[in-house]
Amino acid sequence: MTGTDHAVLVLRLAAPLQSWGGPSRYNQRETRPQPTKSGVLGLLAAAEGRDREASLTDLVGLQLGVRVDQPGTLLRDYHTYSDYRGVPLLSAKTNAKGQQTRTTPAKHTGVTRRYYLQDAVFVAALRGPKALVQSLEEAVRNPAFPLCLGRRSCPPTGPVSLGLRTDSPLKEALEGVPWQAGSHRRRQAQGATVSLEATVEDPAGDQIALDVPDTYDLRTGTRFVRRDVRHLWVTVPSGNDRPATETAPAGQPDHDPFALLGW
Repeated sequence: MTGTDHAVLVLRLAAPLQSWGGPSRYNQRETRPQPTKSGVLGLLAAAEGRDREASLTDLVGLQLGVRVDQPGTLLRDYHTYSDYRGVPLLSAKTNAKGQQTRTTPAKHTGVTRRYYLQDAVFVAALRGPKALVQSLEEAVRNPAFPLCLGRRSCPPTGPVSLGLRTDSPLKEALEGVPWQAGSHRRRQAQGATVSLEATVEDPAGDQIALDVPDTYDLRTGTRFVRRDVRHLWVTVPSGNDRPATETAPAGQPDHDPFALLGW
């Protein structure tokens, strides 16, 4: 159902590095292949200047759709860490109260595996009450806190907001946004259209995502709630008018070796 009291906010999520970790903790900090709802809502909360203890009730109610314009590649970071106080590090074990215990024997330097998506571009569409969506769009254009794509070390490239759209289903909203991939990827397109992977929040969806946060309060930690999602493909113009069957001009190579690497 659509209505005049709802609207859609469209975001472009692009950066040299992104990381959408979800519930991973301790020494293994993973990233999902697409932006999570927790990460996107965190970006919006930062834009509005909300404290970590602030309620997320209104943001959690937003419906999220994500389109993969450029999937990027996985990067693993070799990262060492230590406690600035010189005390033994926390281990991956917990006691009966759920608190992390210290390493035995004592270790003062540890290694974490942190994963990132490099050279990725996504389009996110958030559907919700018009007044809320309008205020979020204004906040993204004039953020109170620096914006990041999953982690503080991942600032976005270029403007994040692609503006507001009139109320429509998430699939239609994602289909109406031009392809946001880098020029090097767009040059590889064959034909006038390109099919892009997408995930939309749908109560009738056939899959589950565990990425809806209850809070960002560091004292209590974040618990994640499930939501129903649906995976699909959307077709958008590639910006390339050359027919897919057209051959390369004489004297030029008929293949791109970098395409094998996904570049």
